[in-house]
Amino acid sequence: MFIGLDAEFGLTNSTSAQSIQLGIETAITEINAKGGVLNGRSLELIITDNRSMPARGIHNLQKLAATADLVAVFSGRFSPVVLETLPTLAKTQLINLAPWSSADGITENDFRPSYSFRLSLKDRYAMPVMLRYAAKKGAKKIGLLLTNTSWGRSNLNSAQRYLATTDKLLSVGTAWYNWQDDSLLKEYQVLLRAGAEAIILVANDDEGAALVSEVAELPAEQRLPIISHWGVTGGNFIAQLARREALDHIDFSVVQTFSFFNLVPARIEQLMKTVLQISTITDVRDIEAPVGFGHAYDLTFILARAIDMAGSTDRRVIRDKLELVTDYDGLVRFYAQPFTADNHDALSVEDVFMARYTADGLIRPISMMTN
Repeated sequence: MFIGLDAEFGLTNSTSAQSIQLGIETAITEINAKGGVLNGRSLELIITDNRSMPARGIHNLQKLAATADLVAVFSGRFSPVVLETLPTLAKTQLINLAPWSSADGITENDFRPSYSFRLSLKDRYAMPVMLRYAAKKGAKKIGLLLTNTSWGRSNLNSAQRYLATTDKLLSVGTAWYNWQDDSLLKEYQVLLRAGAEAIILVANDDEGAALVSEVAELPAEQRLPIISHWGVTGGNFIAQLARREALDHIDFSVVQTFSFFNLVPARIEQLMKTVLQISTITDVRDIEAPVGFGHAYDLTFILARAIDMAGSTDRRVIRDKLELVTDYDGLVRFYAQPFTADNHDALSVEDVFMARYTADGLIRPISMMTN
């Protein structure tokens, strides 16, 4: 029995797809060791590379949908890819499990029944947490620095919804940049001149590293706090900085939903025994893009529960059973009922927190840091 993963493996410096893969394979190894699903059938992973291109993602899903005994496909980091594949999912009755992409439309759409399920951050949840954090830091005026994609527009909508409910924050404007631009300084300075006291950044690792590198070279009074969406954590962000010390000169934080720092040592020890069986990783701190791992691991176990409840590999039945899974104690949280007929998002705003990069490149919850 097969599970698919279509993600951005061919994208330079990306670590998100590899982290998702490791999370799935760790869960599969544990599930198979306990007898698999459907009274003894093993799960296997099939991988395809969309290179972050929607057209390639659609092509890959069409091929995966025709694979016998393939029950579901995990998607990767990029919301624009997942959003473009939604019609294909509906047409082929292929279940999409999203462990990273955060655009609201991935689960908030008009497809009925919807075959898209997410255990991940959602822009509707991320923006309020990021904006409240800006206010907590004393900012009253914020600037939005967004990627000119469906992901960026999703975040603009989420920011506008939240700002309409509060008089504590005012947006001085929105600056747009194009995907994979190698400089965001011009857009940053537009917001700075407009009076922004903090920047809300929606970017991936390469663009985020470019901005941090540029801002670190500005005079201290021009270096605003940068509160970032988590796209920066999906690749080798630290390695792409012009100088590793750049983060020492900037107040840079990033939104997250999972951290290995939140797990008890016994859970980490048990997890790493499996990870070591299937990879060369010996320390949990060496698992890059940790949210991808944690989300994919939990989603795989929830899928296995749904398969057993369905009693077959019929994707339509498994889709229905995903809405009925209950009481799973995962890495990210305990799920009383991860999905329902009315809600295909397993996480909530209460699962979202702010984090920082440590000196050794780890992502640590701010609540656990002493300074």
